[in-house]
Amino acid sequence: MASLVIAEHDNQSIKGATLNTVTAALACGGEVHVLVAGHNAAEAAKAASQIAGVAKALHADGEHFAHGLAENVTAQVLALAPAYSHILFPATASGKNIAPRVAAKLDVGQISDVIKVDSADTFERPIYAGNAIATVQSSDAIKVLTVRTTGFDAAAASGGSAAVEAVSGVADSGLSTFMGSEIAKNDRPELTAAKIIVSGGRAMGSSEKFHEVLEPLADKLGAALGASRAAVDAGYAPNDWQVGQTGKIVAPQLYIACGISGAIQHLAGMKDSKVIVAINKDAEAPIFSVADYGLEADLFTAVPELVKSL
Repeated sequence: MASLVIAEHDNQSIKGATLNTVTAALACGGEVHVLVAGHNAAEAAKAASQIAGVAKALHADGEHFAHGLAENVTAQVLALAPAYSHILFPATASGKNIAPRVAAKLDVGQISDVIKVDSADTFERPIYAGNAIATVQSSDAIKVLTVRTTGFDAAAASGGSAAVEAVSGVADSGLSTFMGSEIAKNDRPELTAAKIIVSGGRAMGSSEKFHEVLEPLADKLGAALGASRAAVDAGYAPNDWQVGQTGKIVAPQLYIACGISGAIQHLAGMKDSKVIVAINKDAEAPIFSVADYGLEADLFTAVPELVKSL
């Protein structure tokens, strides 16, 4: 049996999380097909067909797919589901919105946040904020998985030559309507895709200090800005900058934690980073236990000096 990956896209291009999910699907064995459900999304379907390892790109077109409404995409996935042994979603906001609906309708258990595929029916996922790894074996005929993108390398976006097959789009469910969106404009890299992230914690003291101290460092490095939950709750940074178990899970090449103590909730979101640098004046801060490089210093002195030396 084949595996079906539900692509995340903007109707023009495929988002990076899809590439990691394809790698997970390849580990399940069998052919990998990618579903692009969208509106005038021929370019996205073409991009899906070029992903290395993909055997077929399925294109379902309809105006009601334009914004990825969960009810409509779920119906489309269910229409295709009987032909597949595995249905995989990226563990993103969109994937987490659709996957439980699909699993419930199929009356199967969902396996969330998969970080490793041991075999076609056995998977590994973190529990207890990443402090333990559970090995889960499923006997369901169709396995519904969400894939933690930091657990798998991205498949090559080019090099594949799969066919693009048009599939009949299901009708609009009529259960939800897209009313509008407010898109935050940001010149920095997207947090989950950034190669370098500079994060600040409660020790920043204020929103003004957060931006005054960390932005020059992020500008020098071409980095994304992140924040701990404490910093977000205190209003120092917006919600979409939060890194952690209840925020975004990241694994950049370099993660610089400034004034972050290292609570389990935060470590769960960034401990897979390739290199972790911690700057904190508390020598007992838990962040130092996962850091590759630790600097016990006042961040308000150390960070400006670091910027000057770059």
